Amino acid sequence: MNVSMLAINPVAISIGSLEVRWYGILIALGIILGFMIVQREMLKRGMHPDLLTDMLIWAIPISIISARIYYVIFTWDYYRDHPDQIIQIWNGGIAIHGALIGAVITAVIFCKKRGVSFWKVADITAPGLLIGQIIGRWGNFMNQEAHGGPVSEEFKESTVIPDWIMNQMTIDGITYHPTFLYESLWNVVGLILILVIRRTLKMKRGEVFLFYVIWYSIGRFFIEGMRTDSLYVIGSLRAAQLVSVAGIVIGIAILLYRRYVMKVKENYDDKQK
Repeated sequence: MNVSMLAINPVAISIGSLEVRWYGILIALGIILGFMIVQREMLKRGMHPDLLTDMLIWAIPISIISARIYYVIFTWDYYRDHPDQIIQIWNGGIAIHGALIGAVITAVIFCKKRGVSFWKVADITAPGLLIGQIIGRWGNFMNQEAHGGPVSEEFKESTVIPDWIMNQMTIDGITYHPTFLYESLWNVVGLILILVIRRTLKMKRGEVFLFYVIWYSIGRFFIEGMRTDSLYVIGSLRAAQLVSVAGIVIGIAILLYRRYVMKVKENYDDKQK
């Protein structure tokens, strides 16, 4: 987080030395709304009402841990000299790609143990993931982080982005691209497309989730190229862009393999396991 006078205080509530930040509130809100929508869809699809709750009991803490591990790995030059700070997640330093990787691995194992289709669960949870990301990105807005490079005067004069957003993206007198907003809006479009295609197209199991992976990865690749706080693999190679390319390639490969090689017959709305 940049050290500067914030247009909006990132701390929502202070009780003595205890601070409740907007970032945490927005992340929690995203999880709650996503849960409510996914739970409703699971019940509609004839799945056990406790399935999602039981899965999240494992998925949420594992995702937080994996998000932190991902961040530490790509900033190891710092944490190698400060190992005591590795567990200090309250000071910031998590990555959404790490969280998603942890969540997917947890879901695969959980579904296998419960004897339910991972692809069916993944399809149902895809909209909830997008909702969580849409809302969660506004936590970055409150913290004045995850922004892009400086905008030009022409951009400031011609933009339709509201002043209250651009004011928050002005740090030490410099206005930056609100990349958090770009990603949030990209995910809104993705959510709308998912809701439309799953109702209008004959989707096979797993294809809604794979669409989510591909769509998010495409947007993240380009938006990541604008950011100034990227994690790097080697030299100027950005970790998020590398993972995004992998997500696009693997997502398309699995989709084509399941549809045309395995010839998956289960429709998305199949109510069987």
